[in-house]
Amino acid sequence: MRDTPHFIDGSWVESLGGRAVPVIDPATGEPCASLTLGTAADVDRAVAAAAQAFESFSRTGVAERVALLEAILAGYTRRLDGFAAAMTREVGCPATMARDAQAMAGVDHLRATVRAAQTVEWEERRGRHAILREPIGVAALITPWNWPMNQIVAKVAPALAAGCTVVLKPSEEAPGCAAIFAEVVAEAGVPAGVFNLVQGDGAVVGQALAAHPRVDVVSFTGSTRAGIAVAQAAAPTVKRVHQELGGKAPALVLPSADLEMAVRATVGSVTFNSGQSCLAPTRLLVPAAQYDAAVAIARRAMAETQIGDPDVPGNHIGPLVNRAQWDRVQRLIAGAIEEGATLEAGGLGHPPEFGRGFFVRPTLLSGVTPDMTIAREEIFGPVVTLIAYADEDAAIRIANDTDYGLSAVVFGAPEDVRRIVPRLRAGMVYVNGGIPDADMPFGGYKRSGNGREYGAHGIAEYLEVKSVLGAYA
Repeated sequence: MRDTPHFIDGSWVESLGGRAVPVIDPATGEPCASLTLGTAADVDRAVAAAAQAFESFSRTGVAERVALLEAILAGYTRRLDGFAAAMTREVGCPATMARDAQAMAGVDHLRATVRAAQTVEWEERRGRHAILREPIGVAALITPWNWPMNQIVAKVAPALAAGCTVVLKPSEEAPGCAAIFAEVVAEAGVPAGVFNLVQGDGAVVGQALAAHPRVDVVSFTGSTRAGIAVAQAAAPTVKRVHQELGGKAPALVLPSADLEMAVRATVGSVTFNSGQSCLAPTRLLVPAAQYDAAVAIARRAMAETQIGDPDVPGNHIGPLVNRAQWDRVQRLIAGAIEEGATLEAGGLGHPPEFGRGFFVRPTLLSGVTPDMTIAREEIFGPVVTLIAYADEDAAIRIANDTDYGLSAVVFGAPEDVRRIVPRLRAGMVYVNGGIPDADMPFGGYKRSGNGREYGAHGIAEYLEVKSVLGAYA
């Protein structure tokens, strides 16, 4: 990491009173770098730079902003290996996944934002009147560690496309790739103050950004608990807040589904990124008549899931991000067994071949009921729970019986899926598997947050709507 960790007003600068903390390699549990956490004073000068830059950047044309995004895309593509290496070291993402999924997600979002910016109706005529869409102002962007570049670019790109200026606070667990991104932005020629980076934790930097009177919009991705704190801090200044929070997705297997495909796809989705994805469909719902067969398929699929060294290319999974997350997953597995679930694969403790770091055994639990803690709380680990249902109405009740509503997966024949989808209380429904699309709106219902990211919907979150009456008489 840099000795000057913050990028403010076009320059790398030292923190004003920040303290140094170690960055931990999750594969070893040992420090791999040091980071100086920012302070409220660092936030003040970053916001001041962004507010000053907004005066001119907000008046740039769409073509100019698109050209900047294209320059960022070119630089980002050149640095893919660097982004991947940083995420392997700091988050524990295996090398292949770090490059092909984690780092490439930023490319997808930049391309999607460039396309979307050219379709937004920036000025809409209504007879003698007009509706203008204008940048909202200074945007505070607070991003998580589990998909670092996906979330950074999914916020920064649409904010810049809208004409906003930004202050980014990435997770302190994954500071390296954010620093590389700041280098890319600077090399692309983004004007000073338009993009600012303040490294730090949520309790200090995140809170200061949310409460800051000169910040006009906060975009936050993280836990529901932290999202509530951000919203409360932002409330006195009546700024806009949009949030992408937790999830507890069901994978609903209908009787008409290909059971083998559905179960294997669900296990693969949950173990991918070591289960550290808000979309992970950890609740696998199957018809009671097919339950035993589903357990057998899932057991085989889980046994085939390989754990490996993150530095080694391949399709294996790596560790969890930190000790706190490892401890939490252990507690949830132990609690599920105490509540009556049956351990079918995996279980407590480290895998035999990885006795240090934060590696978790890929775990399968059957006999899970909707009232168990593990069926209600977000796990964020490679743990699949199997739940039986009696009929279609019961399946939908179980699928919707959660505080969250980010996503759901449905497996089955097209006519059955079309009947089910309108009854699911989720912002995104993936049919027979599938992955997010950078052109499609991303966000959830209930305590999974508010607002939408990606593509044109992502740009809209950074725009104000102005009515102009009688100007075109």
